[in-house]
Amino acid sequence: MTNADDMPVLRMQGICKRYPGVAALTDVRLDVHAGEVHVLMGENGAGKSTLMKILSGATRRDAGDIFVDGRPADIRTPRHARTLGISIIYQELNLIPHLSVAENISLGHAPRTPLGQVLGIVDRRALRARATQLLGELGVDIDPATPVRELGLAQQQMVEIAKALADHARILIMDEPTSALTGVEVEQLFAAVQRLTARGTAIVYISHRMEEVFRIGHRVTVLRDGRYVDTLPIADASIPRLVKLMANRELTDHYPRRAAVRGAEILRVDRLSRRGILHDVSFTLHAGEVLGLAGLVGAGRTELARAIVGADRADGGHVTIKGRPADRRSPRAVIASGLGFLPEDRKQHGLVLGLSVQKNIALPNASRLAWCGVVRGRDERAQASRWIDELRIKTPSGDQHALHLSGGNQQKVVLAKWLAGRADIFIFDEPTRGIDLAARWDIYALMNRLVEQGAGVLMISSELPEVLGMSDRILVMRQGRVCAELHGADRTEARVLQAALGVAS
Repeated sequence: MTNADDMPVLRMQGICKRYPGVAALTDVRLDVHAGEVHVLMGENGAGKSTLMKILSGATRRDAGDIFVDGRPADIRTPRHARTLGISIIYQELNLIPHLSVAENISLGHAPRTPLGQVLGIVDRRALRARATQLLGELGVDIDPATPVRELGLAQQQMVEIAKALADHARILIMDEPTSALTGVEVEQLFAAVQRLTARGTAIVYISHRMEEVFRIGHRVTVLRDGRYVDTLPIADASIPRLVKLMANRELTDHYPRRAAVRGAEILRVDRLSRRGILHDVSFTLHAGEVLGLAGLVGAGRTELARAIVGADRADGGHVTIKGRPADRRSPRAVIASGLGFLPEDRKQHGLVLGLSVQKNIALPNASRLAWCGVVRGRDERAQASRWIDELRIKTPSGDQHALHLSGGNQQKVVLAKWLAGRADIFIFDEPTRGIDLAARWDIYALMNRLVEQGAGVLMISSELPEVLGMSDRILVMRQGRVCAELHGADRTEARVLQAALGVAS
């Protein structure tokens, strides 16, 4: 770490950005020193992504100044940002799957043979050597000839970092880099981050996971509603203080509590199977409860959810909803029975990003809003307005395209469409992935309100504290099977991990 009195490698001041109907950023500032991990925090919609798009050249600012190494920088394009030593690793990785690791790392600036300088021939030996060197600097062992599509997500993250190093990045932006990684993979990433800062790389790190902030951060800057709030040394930060800065309100309990009153059985899954993926999975869900579903990556949790709702065809078994056999020939029939599904990938499977918030909320409910086959615009607007207010969705209006909302607000739109459709059985697959702490609390509170009103919630989560904090019962999956059901005092992190790993207690 450099001394706070040293000139920052990056300084942004007075940054402003407006979109039609909304001020995304107003007088925002940020400074980052060489060799530090500077954490950028804020609720979804606070302006973090917009600020980083400006820094990486994807978006032009309307006002303000940027300085790199003390010199003014008018960053016009992503290519221009890279020439200044600024690289960004997005949450959705930007690699070409069919190309090799080495080709991805040197994309756009591959070494040429002497003859290749004229004919465009790539020096394959130099290409592989360069990739091997850069991956070695990160402490990872990946064959440079491997196609990227054959790598796991954590390895792809390392290729992205190596790609940034190949661009001679001195300022590296990492946007939610651990959102889909396992514990072991997170440790590998943190080790790479430590190597980078040791060589003087400045890292802007966006995360909603508080434990990461205190684990690797040196300083933290908080944004709220598109404005700068404060910058703190990590030693002066605490969870309550950061939450107060982000949300401007107190969150008294990270996992809001309720009195669990279990009602009648509303969902029964009997010996559900899908060849090679699910094996005789059975369980029940009752009104008035949150049933947690835990397990390691690849255990079959998402596959189970998709089979229940009819998105994937099961080879055997039965699903019963409120005492009646479920028609799972299509998701439409399952939806009609009162089941709502929040998929793991909200952008690909939960929303139509090119449609407005209003249209997305209306999607499962169009028949109720229609007269003679035509959706009544007044009713559609009234329905959207109700749920925008009730769920505190941050949007200029119901006409805003879902594409332009933050991740947390997109998740709330997915929730709104099922609530508007009067669902009373909910399957939440990773409901808080990529969502800030205050928005998480809103979703937890909503889940509690749903079960208090008699709904049942099956919650799939990779975050053990979330499963333990929100669930009344916990099912643990391993290798496509439910291997444990935990109640009461048995609901501990150790017991969940033992079951997930197949270790005897």
